[in-house]
Amino acid sequence: MSPGAVAAIAGTASLSFPAPLTKEDVLTRRAKGASPVNVRAFVSFVGAGPGDPELITLKALRRLREADVVVHDRLIPQALLAEAPAEAEIVDAGKTPGRPCMGQSQINWLLIDRARRRGRVVRLKGGDPAVFGRLAEEIDAVRAAGIDFEIVPGVTAATAAAARTGISLTTRGHASMLVLATGSDHTGRGVAALDWALLARAEATLVFYMPVQGLEAITTALTAMGRDERERALVVERAGTLDERVVAGRLGDIAARCREAGVASPAVLLVGATLDVASVPRAVRHMAATQA
Repeated sequence: MSPGAVAAIAGTASLSFPAPLTKEDVLTRRAKGASPVNVRAFVSFVGAGPGDPELITLKALRRLREADVVVHDRLIPQALLAEAPAEAEIVDAGKTPGRPCMGQSQINWLLIDRARRRGRVVRLKGGDPAVFGRLAEEIDAVRAAGIDFEIVPGVTAATAAAARTGISLTTRGHASMLVLATGSDHTGRGVAALDWALLARAEATLVFYMPVQGLEAITTALTAMGRDERERALVVERAGTLDERVVAGRLGDIAARCREAGVASPAVLLVGATLDVASVPRAVRHMAATQA
């Protein structure tokens, strides 16, 4: 595809990002809420990718630039929010531990209300909206309200973490399956009720989202059901961002290593044979070698 074709798809002559929004910019744009006349209600569920603004898709970028309202999760880069039109309303619907935040029913109502009053709503979610993003609940609400919608996929944390550590999530003859699993239940306070025996014996690469709080319980369940505690494991914190950290170990000790390193959410846990060739940062590799 020629550079001109890319520019035409993106709707601009350049894919460079503008300067980040200031606090005053964001507050001003969040206060806007005027209702245009004769709007067509439409919701785009858009994946923002794992945190690197350059990993957003061209279609997602175009939807942002056309938005009347952007309802976003936490950890969305300011560079992406700055892509919305100056007159767009920006609504922070992120769920942050320890602070008041919107409940899911309130977010559902907000999507419907803004689509009816403003028109084009972008529901901007980290990673891919269809992977552990409560997408089904929001789709049900929008569909029940008779509002048209679309889903614009994004780069999910599993593939971002694999790319940053230099591994393939599948390998012919060794890992013919990829399992994406949640590491916490719907409350966020416990470990999900999974088929641990099935996961333990699967010849697959396992990727657990939201594993930090239950990391020890996850690894214990897998090894108790027969998965080799010597199998390689990685935890990637804030995959695809400038603050990314990688902790390397084995299934039997990765929880202790992460506890010592003070790993916090968001993070993903990767387990499997393909990790043997992972490119781990020098400092982390040195730590793993001295503690092995």
